[in-house]
Amino acid sequence: MKLCIALDNPSKKENLKLAKELKEYSNQLWLKVGLRSFIRDSKDFIFELKKLGYNIFLDLKLYDIPNTMADAAEEIAKLEVEMFNIHASAGKKAMKEVRDRIEKFQKKPLVLAVTALTSFSEEEFKEIYNNSIENAVQKFAMLAYKSGLDGIVCSVWESLKIKKTISKDFITLTPGIRPFGEDANDQKRVANLKAAKENLVDFIVVGRPIYKAKNPKEVVEKILKEIK
Repeated sequence: MKLCIALDNPSKKENLKLAKELKEYSNQLWLKVGLRSFIRDSKDFIFELKKLGYNIFLDLKLYDIPNTMADAAEEIAKLEVEMFNIHASAGKKAMKEVRDRIEKFQKKPLVLAVTALTSFSEEEFKEIYNNSIENAVQKFAMLAYKSGLDGIVCSVWESLKIKKTISKDFITLTPGIRPFGEDANDQKRVANLKAAKENLVDFIVVGRPIYKAKNPKEVVEKILKEIK
């Protein structure tokens, strides 16, 4: 299980400061750059982080018509990030086109499909998708697998079943991690480290419990010790 830190601070300066503070662990960590940071700080921010030695997960959740998604995926691959994501609900054709478009790159990033956002409650999800979270995640995961993607973004609570029904090698990345029982904030389907390990999660994404901590380095050291 790998730790991926969400760089969701309100400024580029704060995000770079955190990345530099944790540089000694860069070979053990991934950094997640989301919409806010990418729109504000652009691709130059990605290059600055890579110079520090980190693997980068670009969390833009692409969702559009297939050709537009594939065009965007090609531009992302040029940034040489190690992983990015798209929405599974864009459909099988879109997922396949994204996968096919980046095949020509020598250094291909991992591509994950977002299933059900961890901010959704069961009621909120059903209102939009007219399905239960569990059933929809299974369906989206199978579509992603058949489309040749590397894995999915889901909550901890869907990970184990995905591993059992699809493949133990199919990656699960899980946001909403509160390592030591911190507040859930705007997340609904949260989990701690113990649950993540029990559900065979490959990547845990931790944001606020690290970047809002008085001593982020101490929290990271504690997490890395727990997940080894």
